[in-house]
Amino acid sequence: MTTGQLNLSGITKSYGSRRVLDDITFPVAPGRLTGFVGGNGAGKTTTMRIILGVLSADGGSVTLNGQEITTADRRRFGYMPEERGLYPKMKVLEQVAYLARLHGFSKADATARATALLTELGLGERLDSLIESLSLGNQQRAQIAAALVHEPEVLILDEPFSGLDPLAVDVVAGVLQARAAQGVSILFSSHQLDVVERLCDDLVIIAGGTIRASGSRDALRAQYSAPRYELVSAGDAGWLRAEPGVTVVDFEGGSAVFDVDSPDTAQRVLRSAVDRGGVNSFAPQHPTLAQIFKEVIQ
Repeated sequence: MTTGQLNLSGITKSYGSRRVLDDITFPVAPGRLTGFVGGNGAGKTTTMRIILGVLSADGGSVTLNGQEITTADRRRFGYMPEERGLYPKMKVLEQVAYLARLHGFSKADATARATALLTELGLGERLDSLIESLSLGNQQRAQIAAALVHEPEVLILDEPFSGLDPLAVDVVAGVLQARAAQGVSILFSSHQLDVVERLCDDLVIIAGGTIRASGSRDALRAQYSAPRYELVSAGDAGWLRAEPGVTVVDFEGGSAVFDVDSPDTAQRVLRSAVDRGGVNSFAPQHPTLAQIFKEVIQ
């Protein structure tokens, strides 16, 4: 499978006097899952539609491997819109195989690809069921299969986890991670920040049509991390309240979460804890994606 580096640079879009996207710039790298998060109306779907050529931008560019995206390039994209588009009266296998045939696969190859993918997504026993007879969660899985059946090199998914129960989320997450491991560039939006945090390699946060933060998950955690630590000691940790440069955030017996004014203070606390009778654990605390999201959109 070929892979592609997708880059958005300076994308702008307005409707009349209302600017809905302003200087949208970020990469979607091969072999990585990029989470795209923001509130309703933030600009996620508009951005995705511009990537796909469904909407035109007023300014900026979208490139694949440094070149302007062509119609031929977009045939190698997979897309799952937030508004689902399967034919309710078609059978599951028939629907997905039909979409594979539209991409040029023979009937036998299309059927084989669709069968394998639907089985991977947990729909192996529903191949002959009508789309309309499936639960909403299973319809979602079928829609994901429709986006994947032609083995795209770039995958754009708008709310792929909507309506899925926790087990189905795990199944779909595993399928997407497997495609990323094959080198596919994957951009997905979701309101489920815990799922994004668990799944994504890179993160883009958008609000009011502007990018508020972007980068690798670990880099953003480090950037927005307060100098906060958790200490679990063998004895009572109440002495921390009297330590200079320390602000205790949470405390219970031998366990305490606290902020420090410098790395040196953290090391002094650790030495003091060891001297006072032993340390079970001492580790920095990283902010959750939900905490980062709240901070950057304020």
